[in-house]
Amino acid sequence: MPDPTDTRTTEHAAKKLSRRTFIKGVITSGIAVSSASYLFRASSVSGQGSSAAFGERLLTLSVNGQPRRVDVMKNETLAWTLRYKLGLTGTKLGCDRAECGSCTVLIDDVPHYACSVLTHTVRTRKVLTIEGLASPDGKLHPVQQGVVDEQGFQCAYCMPGFVMSAVGFLNTNPNPTRAQLAHGVSGNLCRCQDYDKILTSLMRGAEYMRRSGRA
Repeated sequence: MPDPTDTRTTEHAAKKLSRRTFIKGVITSGIAVSSASYLFRASSVSGQGSSAAFGERLLTLSVNGQPRRVDVMKNETLAWTLRYKLGLTGTKLGCDRAECGSCTVLIDDVPHYACSVLTHTVRTRKVLTIEGLASPDGKLHPVQQGVVDEQGFQCAYCMPGFVMSAVGFLNTNPNPTRAQLAHGVSGNLCRCQDYDKILTSLMRGAEYMRRSGRA
């Protein structure tokens, strides 16, 4: 049994306590910084809408051409609302910090990361998700059809985001080079790293868009 009067034992215990305290402090501060960073991004992504709107809970959103009434918390992201309030699970949650692009949707025809857009900020805007691309008769959008025909995916978890980014890009540049389209969807990541096949399928989709007159 160690002697409590032994200075070596006391110094050793103090060092252990110091290291333990230091490590716990680093972990705690890291979590706090990460949380603060996320909340800052979520609150500053878009300045749309008035501050008074943040007090509202029941909002009417324009989603896929339809008015949708939904109960929304003031700090709720669009990705959360789409998936868990409106059942539009084609919008995927990957990183949940605006890095992977799997949650990409079009807001007024412009691609956005839905995980970093507060739902309140889009109440006067038009939101389009992967579910809204197909025609009312069920015919796939040309880019969706290109992906199906070329089988441009492995697990396909990232594909809704790639498709939405590609559609947004092709609406502004309907006849891109392969390099231009690659740049246009560079904000989307594929964990399977199947980029070559994905790009081939999106190029096929661009071709279909031009043929259909939707470009």
